[in-house]
Amino acid sequence: MKAHLHSVRIAPKKANLIARMVRGMSVPDAVEALRRTNKKGARIVETLLRSAIANASHNDKQDAQTMVIKSIVVNQGTAYRRGMPKARGQQRPFRKFLSHVTVELGFPGEDGKQKKQRKQTMQKKEEGKGTKKTSQKPKNSVKDKSSSEGKKINKSSASFDSSASSAS
Repeated sequence: MKAHLHSVRIAPKKANLIARMVRGMSVPDAVEALRRTNKKGARIVETLLRSAIANASHNDKQDAQTMVIKSIVVNQGTAYRRGMPKARGQQRPFRKFLSHVTVELGFPGEDGKQKKQRKQTMQKKEEGKGTKKTSQKPKNSVKDKSSSEGKKINKSSASFDSSASSAS
């Protein structure tokens, strides 16, 4: 239940303002808050959040209205190098930053372990419908060697003990 947006033309500082605003909110509340916010970053995060909602409902068959925003990460991408002309043919360089934004949705009160368990149960259900599982035979060669060496050690120690007891 993720959605990614790479190399979007907004500075990471400006996108982070919006990300902090909706982080941890429920999905309906976040969509409404973003809709009311008059910023370019809000439009970008809103479309990304709608994409994550569509991924959750279509790919994972989850009800997106009960989900929360588990994490929203804004990273700095590459930068366009631009310049402003100055006197005597010089220029003042400046950079226009790009951002990478990632949104992850989840259920309230669910940590990583519960998510893994739910994913494993889904995989087991799919495997049960498909092919049969094949079991492998355990390798006995290692166990036989260790048990025969153990017997040799026991015999030598037993003979040592019997000679020690006869000497006394």
